[in-house]
Amino acid sequence: MPKLKTHKGTKKVLKVRKGGTISIGRPGSRHNTGKKNSAVNRKNRKGNALSKADYNRLKEII
Repeated sequence: MPKLKTHKGTKKVLKVRKGGTISIGRPGSRHNTGKKNSAVNRKNRKGNALSKADYNRLKEII
């Protein structure tokens, strides 16, 4: 059976951390940040971890 290729768009967004968890940016941090308050922008800068449910959904393409 042929192998699945890595989805290049997903590869550019996700990063695997040392512990094995996968980091992903927070939604809402790309544009229109002038309207959002500073606390939201700071929180978005930190990033987020990919949930277990999303990992199970995406594991074939990453």
